[in-house]
Amino acid sequence: MNLNLTLCKEIMAQHPYRLLFATVSGAHLYGFPSPDSDYDLRGVHVLPPAELLSLHAPRETVESEGIYSGVEIDLVTHDAGQFFGLMLKRNGYVLEQLLSPLVVFTTPEHAELRQLAAACITRHHAHHYLGFAQTQWSLFAKESPPRVKPLLYVYRVLLTGIHLTRTGTVEANLPNLNAGFGLPYIAELIDRKTGGNEQGTLDGADLAFHEREYLRLRGLLESEYARSTLPETPSAREAMSDLLVRIRLPA
Repeated sequence: MNLNLTLCKEIMAQHPYRLLFATVSGAHLYGFPSPDSDYDLRGVHVLPPAELLSLHAPRETVESEGIYSGVEIDLVTHDAGQFFGLMLKRNGYVLEQLLSPLVVFTTPEHAELRQLAAACITRHHAHHYLGFAQTQWSLFAKESPPRVKPLLYVYRVLLTGIHLTRTGTVEANLPNLNAGFGLPYIAELIDRKTGGNEQGTLDGADLAFHEREYLRLRGLLESEYARSTLPETPSAREAMSDLLVRIRLPA
């Protein structure tokens, strides 16, 4: 399914707040969208000072779902302050959104924030990917018949975590990741997902094999964490704080 960036731009143009950036996440970013995959639009908005200073709770997160031109759109944006705070935690998901090459809307501040992302990465991001992989494996293992989607998420998350812990860089696209890992079963799973539908199942799948691979890759991520020389804590806090003030109070 080709990604309709024009439609994405039209949706984001209706956002109620000033945007810092908007990107596409989900299956399109990960490299295995089905023909009926929804569009996961993610981004950062900037709340005006009046809303931040009033007695009313600020709208830190904007969420909406709907069908536009026959496409299901799932939109989530966070206020800049909230998003910056998540970047300074071991949250790989927000880094993937920030660094997504599928850009719908951008600003100079977005480019500046992307430059700061590397100084947010620590060895402890491995825990994010270990936990996410466990969640996806539990989802996959309890279904009958098992579905392709959660299994692909298991492998995508583990390979992203291993790659990040080894290199200090974020790569969320599974075909790109597998070019370095060379796992022979990944291409077949992606073909099943991209050639079928979002709820496609794995009839006759060798579940024991995939469980062994899950445990092997999980063990590899744990080993990479143990030997990682990445920083213990992010070093971007002051630079991000300065950027946030400039975003909040433009000249």
